[in-house]
Amino acid sequence: MDILDIKREFAEYKQTINDIRGSLDLEKREAKIAELEKQTMEESFWNDKRRSSAVIKEMNGEKEIVAEYKKLEAEVGEEEVLIDFVEMGEEDFQEELEEKHKTLGKDLDHFDTRLLLDGDYDSNNAIVTIHSGAGGTEACDWADMLYRMYSRWCNDKKYKISEMDFMPGDSVGIKSITFLVEGNNTYGYLKSEKGIHRLVRISPFDANKKRHTSFASVEVVPEVDESVEVNIKPEDLRIDTYRASGAGGQHVNMTDSAVRITHLPTGIVVTCQRERSQLSNRETAMKMLQSKLLEVELKKKEEEMKKIQGEQSEIGWGNQIRSYVFQPYTLVKDHRTSAESGNIKAVMDGDIDIFINGYLRWNKAK
Repeated sequence: MDILDIKREFAEYKQTINDIRGSLDLEKREAKIAELEKQTMEESFWNDKRRSSAVIKEMNGEKEIVAEYKKLEAEVGEEEVLIDFVEMGEEDFQEELEEKHKTLGKDLDHFDTRLLLDGDYDSNNAIVTIHSGAGGTEACDWADMLYRMYSRWCNDKKYKISEMDFMPGDSVGIKSITFLVEGNNTYGYLKSEKGIHRLVRISPFDANKKRHTSFASVEVVPEVDESVEVNIKPEDLRIDTYRASGAGGQHVNMTDSAVRITHLPTGIVVTCQRERSQLSNRETAMKMLQSKLLEVELKKKEEEMKKIQGEQSEIGWGNQIRSYVFQPYTLVKDHRTSAESGNIKAVMDGDIDIFINGYLRWNKAK
């Protein structure tokens, strides 16, 4: 990359960082961190588990933003030094400058997107459920492909992923799967994936090589942590146990360890068969139920805001958020934001930031 092009982009990066600094109000944030740290020193701080958890969560969030901004400022200083060296004729630093410039651009874009995560539960872990749509084998395979895509994305971000419930397809793939994604702001990012995902391809299961359209739904809810209170009355629950399903062999669980919990007022059903202990499965299922009930409350508030703002629901496409076309051409397109990529292999390998970031910016502008 030419030094003049680097300097031009670098000037734009610096301006963006200065604008961010103005909107961040760093002094106010650092004062807030000091105030929260002071609260953690109080003798009675840990007596109220819910309050202490909320304070720690808020403090860590503020610290993360301040630390990321200061890292950007440090990167700017380092790049300025490298630019000076190259302009003085030290060509050995050209390659290092190009790498530093690329890293700064990437980190700035990430931080700019991070600042869009200001929802009440954006910092929470995410519980994701994928359901195959109608279509049998083809739909189950599509659900499996989506699970692989999200697994690759999580691995790339260094997020921890663990299965909570799993129902295999009759011959291949997945009928449904629920998994927990743990890490900073996982719900904030993955909430962009809620909705119907559509696949168009020539089916590998069709001897006539015809084009098929398949659907899978993705649900994403924030994991309820100790800072959130969700009241569930015992009389509102029906709890059933059953034998966990599996692929067979020595790991089949011969006891009724799997748990199904039905919340009678809402009809919400959650299941868990991940653990070998019924008690552990019950605890995990209760967490899943709390998260789903929290999501119900969030949807109610969202609908109330839509009524106040006079927002009309979309007709036709409904909740279909994204199409993945393998044939006759390759294209992944988000129907909400118009973000698209022709590199379908990269997308299915977890390169979905273009869609997540596009959604966050689109949602903020609504």
